[in-house]
Amino acid sequence: MGPTSSESGTGQPLRGTQVLVTRSPERSTGLVAALEAAGATALVLPLIDFERAADQHALEVACDGLGAGAFEWLVVSSATTVHVLVAQAVDRGLSLGAWLPAATLVAAIGPATRRMLKANGVTVTLVPAREQSAAGLLEVWPGGTGPVLLPQADIAASRLADGLAASGSNVTAVTAYRTVDFPAAPERRLAIAAEPGTPQPRLVSAATAAAGMSAGTIHAVVAASPSAVRRLAVLFPLQACRLIAIGTSTADQAAELGWPAAAVATDPTPAGLVEALTGSIGPGHEPGLAAAPP
Repeated sequence: MGPTSSESGTGQPLRGTQVLVTRSPERSTGLVAALEAAGATALVLPLIDFERAADQHALEVACDGLGAGAFEWLVVSSATTVHVLVAQAVDRGLSLGAWLPAATLVAAIGPATRRMLKANGVTVTLVPAREQSAAGLLEVWPGGTGPVLLPQADIAASRLADGLAASGSNVTAVTAYRTVDFPAAPERRLAIAAEPGTPQPRLVSAATAAAGMSAGTIHAVVAASPSAVRRLAVLFPLQACRLIAIGTSTADQAAELGWPAAAVATDPTPAGLVEALTGSIGPGHEPGLAAAPP
């Protein structure tokens, strides 16, 4: 059953709700903490992991150009890209903030990306005004800019690179990392340490998750990327559980696969996902039921 009105009034609107989180343990800590603060029980089933780019030479060449001031703009579209850039700076004996030329302007998509850049001493000049996505950044992008470096995932859609180029920018798109099924090969994995003191999340297997969805004891699953949705669709029956999407691109992928999102976070943060889930599981709702198609 869903949370009662009295439980919602305690500040834990998701009390009694079990939520499946599909990120790796070290990348799920913020969302797990936010869910549990709202009263939910968070179960972690890692689906997606990240490896170093196969073509390290191309990445090194692009980063050499970045450090030398060859690019007017650096566009960073994910927090994972920040980890790659930090590693590139460390390889050169510098912090990210010290490595990037002062004249290089930085655009970022997503609050997590912005926070991580700021934490590493980087000033972000441009962010989307509305939707935190490629489309949102293109809405505010100044046309006719000079050389742009766009490091991104190997499976990144071409929309951002194409849109930047269409605006008159000279875009160098380079693969910064590979998206793979969890777990990544240990020798190629992009290891990201969890914050000190972070509790170990409750890990579950795909079989346990499937059983929980079937029994209605897992009330929702959170997908934080289109690639996670694709893995979910392979592992579980369509609409096996209420799906909460981190943004429109994730929701669009889910709809294409026949598993429409019950809610889409307006803010792609742990708090935004909790808000979306809370709005989906409210009075009169049965959390264990699959979301009805729109």
